[in-house]
Amino acid sequence: MANTFLKPTVINRMALKLLQREVVLPRLVWNFGDAEFRGAYGDTVTLRLPAVLAAREYGFRNNRSSEIVIDDLTETSVPVVLDTDLYSAVALTDEQLTLDIVDFSEQVLNPQVSAIARGLEDLIVETMQSATYGTSLNIADSADGMWGTLLDARKALNDANVPREGRVVVVGSEIEREILSDDKFNRVDSVGDGAVSAVREATINRLAGFTIVGSNAIDAETAIAFHPTAFAFVNVAPVVPDGANFGSRMAESGLAMRWLRDYDAPHLQDRSVVSSFAGCSSVEDDGTTNVRAVRINFQGGS
Repeated sequence: MANTFLKPTVINRMALKLLQREVVLPRLVWNFGDAEFRGAYGDTVTLRLPAVLAAREYGFRNNRSSEIVIDDLTETSVPVVLDTDLYSAVALTDEQLTLDIVDFSEQVLNPQVSAIARGLEDLIVETMQSATYGTSLNIADSADGMWGTLLDARKALNDANVPREGRVVVVGSEIEREILSDDKFNRVDSVGDGAVSAVREATINRLAGFTIVGSNAIDAETAIAFHPTAFAFVNVAPVVPDGANFGSRMAESGLAMRWLRDYDAPHLQDRSVVSSFAGCSSVEDDGTTNVRAVRINFQGGS
């Protein structure tokens, strides 16, 4: 398929910002890089979840006639598999490079990088949507609407002893509208100086122990309340091959990618390829359900 570029004479000097969704989810989940995966068997890293023990009581100054109870240590594990190879490839003719491309980064590389970033976020969304949750809530079932549902989600995470620090609620556009129309929610303008711009701009609120972030990546009538450790995400930039004319490994919004560029002489065209390896898993402490996250639906249903 041929590329289509607009001539500068028909482009306003103040170009419109590209209409594409902001990528926020990769910064909100548990991230791993290539250091953990080098030499991993089956391209899999196993996350070890420590055993949980209960403190027992032995009678103070008793006659020592009874034995203490010996507990078994039972660790569980969550496999994270590096199993997705995403890429964006573009071919550019001599004519296009000479006459149509004014800024290669702006017109070619940036759209490619954005495509990979959205693809990586989609992988996280697929994991969130398909996960089995210990708790699922419906806003329609709460007399207090989203506010009451958020408190129920907080209670569910508290009851499961999920860490309080770093909790997030990612909401679809319909639930975002519901939140912003509720007087119980007060808007905030930032989530801290160190926040990523896309996350800061998408942040709606900080309430009930959650940072509430809007995302167009998830279903409009869905929200996921979670701790970052609820979802394990791995992202690795492929190695630059020795035979490549030009190649580099780079990071965009914390995401790892590789860029290759070479010339296809038989067809008189340049090629630009951006790619990334990734994988994502739902963390299930008991091996069956994710208790580190709560699924919220606008109405009944899954």
